[in-house]
Amino acid sequence: MKVVSSKDFKLEREVEYGTPEQNQAVKEIVTAIKKEGDTALLRYTEQFDRVTLTSNQLRVTPEELQAAYGRVEESFVSAIQAAAANIRAFHARQKRNSWMDLQPDGTILGQIIRPLKRVGVYVPGGKAAYPSSVLMNVIPAQIAGVPEIVMVTPPSTGGKEGIDPYILVAAAEAGVNEIYRVGGAQAVAALAFGTESIAPVDKICGPGNIYVALAKREVYGAVDIDSIAGPSEIVVLADETAEPAYVAADLLSQAEHDEMASAILVTPSQSLADSVAAEVERQLQELPRQAIARSSVENYGAIIVVGSMEEGISVVNRLAPEHLEIVVEDPMGLVGSIENAGAIFLGAYSSEPVGDYFAGPNHIIPTNGTARFSSPVDVDDFIKKSSLIYYSKEALLRDGKSIIELARREGLEGHARAIEIRLKNEGKGGDGYGEQ
Repeated sequence: MKVVSSKDFKLEREVEYGTPEQNQAVKEIVTAIKKEGDTALLRYTEQFDRVTLTSNQLRVTPEELQAAYGRVEESFVSAIQAAAANIRAFHARQKRNSWMDLQPDGTILGQIIRPLKRVGVYVPGGKAAYPSSVLMNVIPAQIAGVPEIVMVTPPSTGGKEGIDPYILVAAAEAGVNEIYRVGGAQAVAALAFGTESIAPVDKICGPGNIYVALAKREVYGAVDIDSIAGPSEIVVLADETAEPAYVAADLLSQAEHDEMASAILVTPSQSLADSVAAEVERQLQELPRQAIARSSVENYGAIIVVGSMEEGISVVNRLAPEHLEIVVEDPMGLVGSIENAGAIFLGAYSSEPVGDYFAGPNHIIPTNGTARFSSPVDVDDFIKKSSLIYYSKEALLRDGKSIIELARREGLEGHARAIEIRLKNEGKGGDGYGEQ
């Protein structure tokens, strides 16, 4: 893992969203689903997942959902239940309520908050299964009050058992019972536009491969999406008190996600930098996903040595990482200086996987520097707001001329006259104010 100074490391990372060929392939898939519905959906499932299905086999049955419990360990069920409880407790504190403000003149202003009606959750499940993603998407939507939550996940590639049982158990524990065994860009298109078997949704959320990300971008506007997620990232800001083995392990916990994942240590300590570099190499030798993690740390990872902790904080804020660990003697003392980070983990024992799986905060976090302006998935992602305006006659007579003034300055005479006709009808607009 290379050790560099901040001036020798390019802080702004450029990530391209797919090749021209990948973008074109996704456009063709989306178009085909819109035109052909189930026919195209089944064709692409056979082509890409090597699984042949009929329309009546797309939906997972209650019996399959229940049978999944017999294919997983009891320890997994206990762990997923405990994680779900933590996630529910955390997200319950985010729930908002509608409000109204009755003013002395009879005017009522307010905001009505309603849940989205139907949400689609994409859960990766081809080469790798992520049951934690089920909880992180479904639970905030449930707390928001979404009445219909539908999940799509690929059938196991070439497998006889169908969907990964750990995903099915997580879905059952989260309370999802509408599940379809489809994945890829075709599943995203089916959620967005509907087919004979799958009703369209209002929003699509959940991570996936490049084809899923491109499909979400393609259908945005017809439906809402959570984000177009890039490769995973971790930045560890550490001082000389940090344990090198812990830091190295946390860097590799993200590097093993993807060859394009980014794992970066920022530190003012040269000795820590050297020790972590050696420890990363040692731990890589024993990591099952060594090839992926090695490609990540060699191509997108770095140990950045800075002149001071203040410079380190500046580097972190420019990187705006998805995950930020602060492993220093007094981590709480630095929190107020962090402006840009998706999730902040404080201290030696708040390893990033604690948040990914169990603590309660959402693990779907902004990537590619978008923590500068966006936030982790939360309950607000599954609601919509309507403004409420009830203007009393007294208020309109008081404010009407100001409204007319603003409308005419924008050249919108129809707007002005909609107010003026009311003032004249009430005997308050006959003073020549409305003359051109």
